[in-house]
Amino acid sequence: MLNEGALPPQDAVRIEEMINYFDYVWPKPATRAVPFEPTVVVSDSPWNKGKKLVHIGIKGYDMNRDQAPDANLVLLLDVSGSMDSPDKLPLAVQSMELLLSSLKPTDTVAIVVYAGAAGTVLEPTQVKDKQKIVEALRALTPGGSTAGAEGIELAYQLAEKHFRKGGVNRVLLATDGDFNVGIAGTQELKSFVERKRAKGIFLSVLGFGEGNYRDELAQALAQNGNGVAVYIDTLNEARKVLVQESSGSLFTIAKDVKLQVEFNPATVAEYRLVGYETRALKREDFNNDAVDAGDVGAGHTVTALYEITPVGSSAMSADPLRYTPDSAAREARGSIREYGFLKIRYKLPDEDVSKLLQQPIPLESRDIPSVVQREVRFSTAVAGFAQLLKGGKYTGKLSYDDVIEAAQAAKGDDPLGYRTEFVQLVRMAKAAKAM
Repeated sequence: MLNEGALPPQDAVRIEEMINYFDYVWPKPATRAVPFEPTVVVSDSPWNKGKKLVHIGIKGYDMNRDQAPDANLVLLLDVSGSMDSPDKLPLAVQSMELLLSSLKPTDTVAIVVYAGAAGTVLEPTQVKDKQKIVEALRALTPGGSTAGAEGIELAYQLAEKHFRKGGVNRVLLATDGDFNVGIAGTQELKSFVERKRAKGIFLSVLGFGEGNYRDELAQALAQNGNGVAVYIDTLNEARKVLVQESSGSLFTIAKDVKLQVEFNPATVAEYRLVGYETRALKREDFNNDAVDAGDVGAGHTVTALYEITPVGSSAMSADPLRYTPDSAAREARGSIREYGFLKIRYKLPDEDVSKLLQQPIPLESRDIPSVVQREVRFSTAVAGFAQLLKGGKYTGKLSYDDVIEAAQAAKGDDPLGYRTEFVQLVRMAKAAKAM
């Protein structure tokens, strides 16, 4: 929408998705047995003087493609009439062709389509027979209504029939999100995907086109299917998701990853999580291994930001409570050298019992490598921009020019140009806001 000169609807902006669009250079783990190590950095909030930002970043263990387990992929392609647009089915086909270049010769790919009815276009075929797969893709044409639920059921049947024990078994759904025939209820579809997830078959959703796209359904299905939901509007975006980040999209190194922060009342008067509104976790669910949570793929980075108000700061958003315990009582309940305590639970891909990582959040971040400091500054710029697009409720006098200046200074090498593109989008938002 920014490319078309318009600001997006505020409700369409998901701050955490924007922050995590970028790959950050958080320290990498040394072994797959401990798939990530948290990096915690405390910095000053650029939009609220007197407040702090707590950055929590993790970088998943990366693997070479030849180290990755064999994949059993089923491409589920929407070929209904609504996909008859250059930015829909033709782009989806081109995207799937790009995906083939990132797979191993022994991986298998099947193709299922759905329109007025669902059908198998290609039985599981090894990627070494790439031309056969490409020909099947290029023969697809759009037309008919959308039997999306029937297509999902058929795709899962095929994935289950050719299940690879110890490998990757995943359905990739490419659609504009127009499910108007069959199981249309989000809850019913989510339940179906959850049952298949329990059998080791996961789902990722690739969204295409405008108009019919149902982002909330794509997110719900992917979250319940231990997968990702991404939106592809150009071939460059397809290359980013399906080639450059294919390991992170396809190969899970940790599942049901849960993050919990307990803030110290002796040092923190207020706090808020920046984004993640649709991924909130109940406190009592953190230790419950039966509760599903997000997954981390190979080489994938995940970044979360909290904004906190230190005790005694003049930047308090709310009046002090009349009946709050006195300072001596607060200090007795927590170390005055810590802002809080971070806990992360995760399961290895083939295990059902979670493991725990934990560490304190110190008042001062010391000995932080310069490259990590740069990543903190850039992720802060992205978070600021996302909040401005969402209405700027908590960002004070932060301006688009402030975001541009901060992002430019923290771009780093930017070999693929994503951070440069981000700066251009901020400029477009500034122009759209002025119109």
